[in-house]
Order: sequence, then structure tokens, then C-alpha cells
Amino acid sequence: MRQRIYTILTLGLPIIAGMLSQSLMNLVDTALVGHLGEAALAAVSAGSYAILLMISLMSGLSAAIQAQVARLRGSRRDTESALPVNTGLSLSLWLGLPLVVIGLLLAPWILGFLSPDPAIASHASDYFDIRLLSLPAAAMNLSFRGFWNGSNHPLRFVRILLLVHLLNALLSYLLIYGKLGLPAMGVEGAALGTLVAMYTGALVNGLFMWRDARDAGFLKDWPGRRVHFQLLKLAIPDSIQQFMFSLSLLLLFAILARAGATAMALGHILINVSLLLILPAIGLGMASTTLVSHAIGAGDPAKACRWGREVALVATLGLVVLSLPLWLIPEQIIGLFTSDLHMIDAGIVPLQITGLGIIAEATGIVLTQALLGAGASRTVMMIRFGSQWLVLLPLSWWVVNVLGYGLIAICVVQAIQRGLSSVMFALIWQRAEWLKKDHVSLVH
Repeated sequence: MRQRIYTILTLGLPIIAGMLSQSLMNLVDTALVGHLGEAALAAVSAGSYAILLMISLMSGLSAAIQAQVARLRGSRRDTESALPVNTGLSLSLWLGLPLVVIGLLLAPWILGFLSPDPAIASHASDYFDIRLLSLPAAAMNLSFRGFWNGSNHPLRFVRILLLVHLLNALLSYLLIYGKLGLPAMGVEGAALGTLVAMYTGALVNGLFMWRDARDAGFLKDWPGRRVHFQLLKLAIPDSIQQFMFSLSLLLLFAILARAGATAMALGHILINVSLLLILPAIGLGMASTTLVSHAIGAGDPAKACRWGREVALVATLGLVVLSLPLWLIPEQIIGLFTSDLHMIDAGIVPLQITGLGIIAEATGIVLTQALLGAGASRTVMMIRFGSQWLVLLPLSWWVVNVLGYGLIAICVVQAIQRGLSSVMFALIWQRAEWLKKDHVSLVH
């Protein structure tokens, strides 16, 4: 068993490390803005979820380019392996610039929907308008990530990503609070810091690509219309999934907004803490994808089932340990993001409930990835869609708008939804029907 745990961690930890920087920097941004007050934090929260929704429309570029790069390199066509990046950069402008215009036109409606408070919506609009300008840079960085991952150099992108996030934190701090002679811009400073960091990341990625991938066709040959459509065809399915996830987060946040500015601000903190703490489970789940796929490929379904259960157990125990601070020192955790004593007091119980929900979700997160490794993508999609859109969102709306409850009730609903999702995945995994149905088509 010790050797199996070692194998799980060996595969999972590098994946976790590569994913941590984004969430850590989101938490840093939240902490920087949070000390401006609940209204500022609520405004930045609203703007952030609106931006996430816009970026999700282009998120499939990374996986599509990664697949094309890996296939070209596998075919020993190394001199053409950077050509998909050229297509991605072209699409970054063709998609990104219209999305900026569309976002500016829809901003009053989107932000008004997210917050009924005109003051919060106004601050959120200031933040959102500046962040919108970073959409082309975000698409470019997704394209570069696809190349680095597809060419087996993921750590290069991670290093650039860390640089971008450190720059974002520094610039945002200076511009939010007006340090080193710069104007104190508040929430607009947070948006401007991110904008500069995103374009800096695109520039640094481009310079590394020019140095290392010029012989692979980088910026040498520009694609035609047919090539653009081929990449879009690959990118659309993943973009749709990311869009639906982002839309569910945005709707959940809109429901929180009906419970007041404090609920909005605290909800943003809780969501970011959750996204950080579940990363180890996601990383271990991705490791289970490899382990399960290898076992099935070797004709050993019993071993595949065992890997899924054991990885889920390791992930659950890990999240128990990581969630302990949420129960033992909740005041200090919330105090990292705000100095408002009222917010700290109001956030204690929701944070503790969130900790329980994170543990309840561990099994579901791991088995989601394990089932994907087994080829059961249809089963995964049905459960994920059903739990989000048929359970979490309707019940959250009901407890706020009909019963008149607030953040604590939404946290309870979310914890129940997470637990039910894990139970459903565990039952499906234990029955192993996916071995008889979904995986057959994958193998044959």
C-alpha cells in the first residue's frame, strides 16, 4: 500500500504544483481589495465572475493547440509543431477583440444582474471595463500554454505564470493603495495591475517561443480559413464545458447578491478558498486518470477499480488535514481578506460549513477524473450538469428568494450538493458499469 500511495503522490504532486499559482494569486488579489471594504470586494467579485465567463469562451484554445502540437511532434513533424500556435494567436485577435466590444456593450446589463446595488454595480463596471481589455492577452497565453504542454515543457509555462502572478500582485498593491508615488486607484488599480501583467505574460511567452520554437514554424507561416475552422472545431467542446461551469458560478454569485453586499463579499472569499483547497483533489484525480487508463489498457479492470478507490481515499484524508484551519481558526482565515469585524463574524459559520463541503466533494472530484480516464465522459457530464443546474442553483435560489435565508443556507445547500455528487460517483464506480459500456467504445 505504501508503494501505491507513493505512486499516486508522484503523479499528482507535480500537477497540483502547476495549478496552485493561479488560485494563490486570486486569493492575493482578493486579500488586497478586501481591505478596502465589503463594497469594493463585492464589486471586484462581480467583475471577476463576469470576466471569467468571457474568458471561458476562448478557454478551449489551450487543449486544442496542445492536441495538435502533440500529434505533430508524435508524427516527427517538429518543424511544423508551432504552427497551431500561429493559428491560436490569430484567433486570439479575431475572437478577443469582438468579445471586448460585446462585453462593453453588455456590461451594464451583466453587472446590474449580478448586483442590485447601483454603487456596487458602478464600481464593478469600472473594474470590468479595464479587465475586458486583457481578453486578447488571455487567449494568447492560453495558446502558448497549449504549445508548452504539447511539447512536453509544461514547467516553462509554470515559471512564466509565476512571474505574471507576482507582477500582478506587486502592481495591484501599488496601484490600489497609491504606493511609490502612484495614484491610489482602488478597484481600478487592481484591474490595471492585472491588465499589465497579462500582456507582460504574453510578451514573455512570445519571446521564449521566438527563441525556442522559431525552427518549429513560430510566426513563419500564417494559417488560412480552413485551418482556423479546424482549430475552432477542436476548441469548442472544451469551451462549452468551461462556459457552463463559469455560468453556474456567475448565477450562484448573482443569487448571493440578493442576500446583500456582505454575502457577496464573503461568498467570493469562500469560493476562492474552496477552489484553492480542492486543487489537491483535482491533481490527484488527474493522476487517477493515468492510473486507471493504464490498468484498463493492461486488461486489469479490478486494478482500475482499486486505483479509483485508493486515490479517492488519499484525497479525502488530504482535504481533512487541509480543511482543519477552516474549523480551528476561521476568524484568522477570514481576517486575511478583510479587517471588517462584522464580515469576520458573519463569515465564521459559512467558512466552517464550506470546510465540510470540501471534504464531502473529494471523492466526487477524484472519481470524475477516474471515470474520464475510463472513457465514461457522458456519465460524468450528466452528473456534473445535474448536480449544478438541477440541485445547487434551484435550491440556492429557493432558500434566498422564497425562504429569505442568506449565506449560511447557501453554504449548507452547496455542501449537500457536493456530498450527493460524491455519493453518486462512488455508487457508479462501485457498480463498474462504465467498464461494460462507456469504455468499450474507447477501446474498440
